[in-house]
Amino acid sequence: MSMSIEVSFSKPAKISGGLVVAIGTLAEPISASARSVDASDQLDKAAKVSAFTGKSLSTLDLLAPAAAAVDRIAILGAGEPEKMTAHEWMRAGGKIFTLIRKADKVTVLLGEADALSADAAADMALGLLMRAYSFDLYKTKKGDDDDKESRKVKVIFQHADSSACKKAFVSRQAVAEGVILARNLVNEPANVLGPVEFAARAKALEALGMEVEILTEKEMKKLKMEALLGVSLGSVRPPRLAIMRWQGGKPKDKPVAFIGKGVVFDTGGISIKPAGGMEDMKGDMGGAAAVTGLMHTLAARKAKVNAIGIIGLVENMPDGAAQRPGDIVRSMSGQTIEIINTDAEGRLVLCDALTYCQEKFKPAVMINLATLTGAVMVALGQHHAGLFSNDDDLSQALRAAGETTQERVWRLPLDPAYDKMIDSKFADMKNTGGRYAGSITAAQFLKRFVGETPWAHLDIAGTAMGSPSSDINQSWASGFGVRLLDELVRANYEA
Repeated sequence: MSMSIEVSFSKPAKISGGLVVAIGTLAEPISASARSVDASDQLDKAAKVSAFTGKSLSTLDLLAPAAAAVDRIAILGAGEPEKMTAHEWMRAGGKIFTLIRKADKVTVLLGEADALSADAAADMALGLLMRAYSFDLYKTKKGDDDDKESRKVKVIFQHADSSACKKAFVSRQAVAEGVILARNLVNEPANVLGPVEFAARAKALEALGMEVEILTEKEMKKLKMEALLGVSLGSVRPPRLAIMRWQGGKPKDKPVAFIGKGVVFDTGGISIKPAGGMEDMKGDMGGAAAVTGLMHTLAARKAKVNAIGIIGLVENMPDGAAQRPGDIVRSMSGQTIEIINTDAEGRLVLCDALTYCQEKFKPAVMINLATLTGAVMVALGQHHAGLFSNDDDLSQALRAAGETTQERVWRLPLDPAYDKMIDSKFADMKNTGGRYAGSITAAQFLKRFVGETPWAHLDIAGTAMGSPSSDINQSWASGFGVRLLDELVRANYEA
């Protein structure tokens, strides 16, 4: 059964029915708030039998005694709460979701204001919402009871300073919405979400006060975006470039720019991919999804920053009109590119989007995200995104944001020696340097289109889709990049 979560905060009050979750610690495994539910003897006995100690993220779950006013009681261990990070509180919220099961009402007892901060409570609520996400839009049977309707569950966090919790949750809810938007976009099948449909999803952000402009094929031809347009030649679905603009800072402040690769489906083109696993290429727009989700978050929480989001939306298909290996295209920057492999298409989309961003908006920094290379997964697996940058300060800021959110990045080298691998005999450059150092040569390619602007490239091929499940995500699409970049903006660029 599909489930929707409604989160609210209230001051401690009398509880009736449903599931009650209390926070336990190493110092007090069965907290005073848990004992207030009139099940002290049963809780003490259960804790002893199960050796429950209040260790962080451990749980104790049992039916309430007949005399109690609630149906079930659960204790969620928080270890030493004062040492818990924001991400660990999010994981705790994810654990609460695993306890819900058939409950329609859940009350989370957080104790006094000095026992658990409002920020911790809000982070738990964020983790709960992220763990609750599932993508079952196209399932006609949704669970054991085949109920097509979504079950609504009310989760009430009781805290002595509920007003502070509500205030802290506003920005977390915006983050949850952005992550869920990004996950939805990546999970959608490509027959539903083409370039035009994706652009419409970006256009919908105008409801939040965003300025959104959509460039058509005709307009991109006038801008001489031959690199981006070349990728779309084999598809009957026209390309789009979506530009999202959030003006939350001072008018004179230079914007922070985010650029995303939006290949809605990637067959590889004429250099066609093997059939096995090709269905996953509906997620080759994970970079564009992350940028769209981020822009939603910034607008929803009214971030005090000027931000630009640009996404290049194409479909890479083989047909009689598709570009070929050996073709030469002229990018918007004027630089020419020899196409060696039509499956190295993401960088062709990004290079024109980067040039457009730089010339049109003159941003303070540019950060692009792309499910760009399988090679980055060989190097880093699925626990870090590859980071490439021409700016040490920007790299450090991204690394710090990654550690805070646990959407981690690892910096890989850029070096003139790698440039030689993409030099072409017939054009200014080739679109691939061959098998070795594939992620690095892709980044070297992009670097040729950013000039002196501080820039970072995040290769999220291993983290945006099919990444390991966690306490805050059980979905194939992770929404990677939304929380990372929101934290980057919050910590470094907001007024």
